[in-house]
Amino acid sequence: MRVVLQRVTEASVTIDGHEVGRIGAGYCLLVGFTEGDTPQDVGWMAAKVSGLRLFADQDGKMNLALADVGGAVLVVSQFTLYGDVRKGRRPSFISAARPETAIPLYQEFLDALRGLGLTVASGEFGSMMAVEIHNDGPVTLLLERTQGA
Repeated sequence: MRVVLQRVTEASVTIDGHEVGRIGAGYCLLVGFTEGDTPQDVGWMAAKVSGLRLFADQDGKMNLALADVGGAVLVVSQFTLYGDVRKGRRPSFISAARPETAIPLYQEFLDALRGLGLTVASGEFGSMMAVEIHNDGPVTLLLERTQGA
């Protein structure tokens, strides 16, 4: 499971000209799954995202988590996080989980984040989405949970 986390001042996702999700300050999460990812991986990732301290405290140090600042998350499915471009000029997506595996994990991730008390907006799995991200910082992290970890 891979997540590209971007701290944002605001973010939104639009499908076919209709806004389906919007947040203010918080994180935009681009989320990809690979074969072998499990509900345990999803729970670990949700807890990791929730607990990260990436917002400035009164001294300007990254010391506050989402809950401390009343932040939200916008979650967007992103199978291309498992694109392999080592050979040729077109990416291979053979490592990306098939929809029948990835969709339940995506829904479980949304539920896990909500279960941790976070405000969650999302895109729609498999849809062509326009994502607007206003980076804050910018702060961008790649989080990964590999099999057996």
